[in-house]
Amino acid sequence: MTDTAGLLYRTLRQVVRILLRVDVCGLEHYPAGDARVLIVANHISLLDGIVLYLFLPVRPTFAINLDMARRWYVKPLLRLADAHELDTLNPVALKSLVRLVRDGHPTVIFPEGRISTTSTIMKVYDGPGMIADKADATIVPVAIEGLQYSRFSYLRGLHRLRSRAPVTLTVLPPRKLELESRLAGAARRSAATEQFARIMREIAFANGYFHESLFSALVRAARVHGRKRVILEDSTGACLSYQDIITRAFVLGSLVAELSQGSKRVGIMLPSTAAAVVTLFACQARGQQTAMLNFTAGTRGLVTAVETASLKTVFTSRAFIEVGGLEAEAAALAATCDLIYLEDLREKISLRHKLAGLLAAAMPMRAHRKLCRGLSPDDPAVILFTSGSEGIPKGVVLSHANLLANFAQVNTLIDITRRDRVLNVLPIFHAFGLLGGLLLPLLKGTATYQYPNPLHYRVIPELCYELGITCLFGTTTFLRGYARSANPYDFHRLRFVISGAEKMTDETQNLWNDKFGIRIFEGYGATEVSPVLAVNNPLANRRGTVGQLLAQMEHYIEPVDGINEGGELVVRGPNVMLGYLFHGSDGEIIKPWTEARGAGWYATGDIVTVDEQGYIAIRGRSKRFAKIAGEMVSLATVEELAASVWPDGLHAAIAFSDARKGEQIVLATTITEAGRAELVAAARSAAISELSIPRRVVTVESVPLLGSGKTDYVAVRELLRGLEEA
Repeated sequence: MTDTAGLLYRTLRQVVRILLRVDVCGLEHYPAGDARVLIVANHISLLDGIVLYLFLPVRPTFAINLDMARRWYVKPLLRLADAHELDTLNPVALKSLVRLVRDGHPTVIFPEGRISTTSTIMKVYDGPGMIADKADATIVPVAIEGLQYSRFSYLRGLHRLRSRAPVTLTVLPPRKLELESRLAGAARRSAATEQFARIMREIAFANGYFHESLFSALVRAARVHGRKRVILEDSTGACLSYQDIITRAFVLGSLVAELSQGSKRVGIMLPSTAAAVVTLFACQARGQQTAMLNFTAGTRGLVTAVETASLKTVFTSRAFIEVGGLEAEAAALAATCDLIYLEDLREKISLRHKLAGLLAAAMPMRAHRKLCRGLSPDDPAVILFTSGSEGIPKGVVLSHANLLANFAQVNTLIDITRRDRVLNVLPIFHAFGLLGGLLLPLLKGTATYQYPNPLHYRVIPELCYELGITCLFGTTTFLRGYARSANPYDFHRLRFVISGAEKMTDETQNLWNDKFGIRIFEGYGATEVSPVLAVNNPLANRRGTVGQLLAQMEHYIEPVDGINEGGELVVRGPNVMLGYLFHGSDGEIIKPWTEARGAGWYATGDIVTVDEQGYIAIRGRSKRFAKIAGEMVSLATVEELAASVWPDGLHAAIAFSDARKGEQIVLATTITEAGRAELVAAARSAAISELSIPRRVVTVESVPLLGSGKTDYVAVRELLRGLEEA
């Protein structure tokens, strides 16, 4: 570089640094001693190449799309740096890039091939993978963040433009493709492209994850999307902006702190409403852990949860108790802890509280830090309780970092923006409802409507129609009910329907596809992982699976005796819980890790198979297998067999001890005319082992469900025992 060129470069670099407020992180990751380097980055604006050229530690060659290279405003910029025009459909062009990298010229390429028009990653082309493979290159991922809010992006309308949004370049640790030597041709190209797609998800995660508290994340979202933006509505008529939520959280938070006497844990028993959201963030503003109580768990379940979390104070609503018929549960809680009604707090809010809240809301981040000195993102934030579908519920302790990491992981795949509208019908005491129905839209700047009862099968489709809902989360049971009640046009604006918490049935998937022309994206997770582990999405969807593991997740399959195909899924990642609270443990967090491969591994208890592309298929719960005549039989398979014969019913399979064969399977079904003969015929037709045919088929009026929509297997077992005794 000549003196004149060097001066021009340094001047331009300084000007751009000041104008765009550029910060560079992770330069220590750049492999200075490696000659064959392929730099890959996300592509979010017209300025990406300039910023990379000015702030990377090397002067790279740029592989630029042929169409882009011919545009008049790009040609002058190409004179500043070496550029290689790339036709992604021309193998000869790819070969010349392979030679370039192999000869030691660091090269920048954008795997998506074009500037993004969505808020997540886009299609990844085969070319970058082929180049990295053929050149044996070291791949250096670079995450570009901030330019998507500028006028130079293609996301106008999807993001709020910000003229002074800071720009960050993050250099991630280098890596090489790990391809099996046996792979060749199209299979090798496909495997390389899949690995590049994973790299792009890692880049998106790096851009979307901030190591901070939940309340800080709310304040950040308000700053990015606009404090006055209306973001939260509910069935009571509440209509709140970010500023409203933050102000009310500070006002209510002072009262919550006073009434809970500074306790580090506070209970919340409220449905999915704006009041519940404000109460949650009122606690978070003060650094208090919030235990979200499952009000469908019954008196014993609620009291057990309060004792498990060592709660002294629980906040609820008098109107909610009356409408929900929860007087007995409220009386039991009042005998165990201080039960405080939000309605009673209105009279206690003084002018002092209001002025203090308004002042804090004017400088929310500073006020939050002052109120929460010493609070770490790795500290507990929320306590949720396992479904109890197979035993006594446990408290699951999730940190701020756990929840925000899972938000960032899901955000890499689910493209919801400020143009969308989410309807949350799931309770926020359930991890799926908390993350998908509340935190995801709230932190993405997507308006959300909270509805308290997912069982209103006729009301919810009408709400989708009236409100113009574009994103709906639900369980298979709920989604089936909505589809049966809905008019074909009720869901005409839906872009995303995401299912979790229970296995998606072919009947439900086909019903949505045939009636509405909508495919349901099935996901998978557990409360212990905040809760999403994998999810199908428009870029990577395979029916019969729950998708691929999210970014930053590691896994291995633990063999299980008696199960020949697959094994127990064991995972590790930033979204894995801090630990459990067990009843009688005096509030101590227990870390039941599987540490055979190091600390932090969580055994999911799910039997799965994983194919070569990383798609996960759930075979059943390890606890939901029956051992019959020495063979392991999945109870989930029994239920799927019944659903294939009687798609209009609900079914639950339970294993009981049997003196002759070890265990026997009993099927509870809502189909009146159900019998074994139909199951035998279906099993033979599908080549399913006759061991999967239940010994007895019992008709029940209804299959007990938990508040999340999952089958309540404890209640089903008691129901079948009661019918047998009767």
